[in-house]
Amino acid sequence: MPAAASVSSVNTRGDRRISVGYVRRAHGIRGSVVVRPLSDHPDRYRAGAAFLTDEDEPRLLVIGDAAEHPDGVLVRFEGVSDRDSAEALQGVTLTIGPEERRRLGDDEFWPEDLEGLTAIDPNGRHLGMVTGVVLGAAQDRIVITRKNGAAVEVPFVEAIVGEIHPSLAHIVIDAPQGLFE
Repeated sequence: MPAAASVSSVNTRGDRRISVGYVRRAHGIRGSVVVRPLSDHPDRYRAGAAFLTDEDEPRLLVIGDAAEHPDGVLVRFEGVSDRDSAEALQGVTLTIGPEERRRLGDDEFWPEDLEGLTAIDPNGRHLGMVTGVVLGAAQDRIVITRKNGAAVEVPFVEAIVGEIHPSLAHIVIDAPQGLFE
């Protein structure tokens, strides 16, 4: 697939921090939590990794140790040493700065790299503007907003999404008949 699978979005505070996981629940009595990762970076959850929370007053959380868990990643943050402290983290989103993301391959793009591109068909006909990317479990979709304001979700698959040219500000969509009608 041409797009990077890593979630990238503007968080609830409106800045450009990248959400890379959230705390699902406390685990045990010594301060461990289960984190649901939202990142495809294999080393994102390792000892020493640091995150800012998405809270109104962000906190710095540094991983003391981490291990795989059936529900995500089992993490112990430095300074979180009891169940009450761990439970207080439930629902907190972990974020990183854009500069901390993994390096992309040649045919990969962050969702915000695609937003704002003009969508055209293979003949150069204007289809609309890319206004979003929906990251799905089975398949990602590109949201194309038409001139009339209608939003069309286009499956982000090679058979439909052709050439992506951020430097030329357009993306080529070879949509099945009827998708844009």
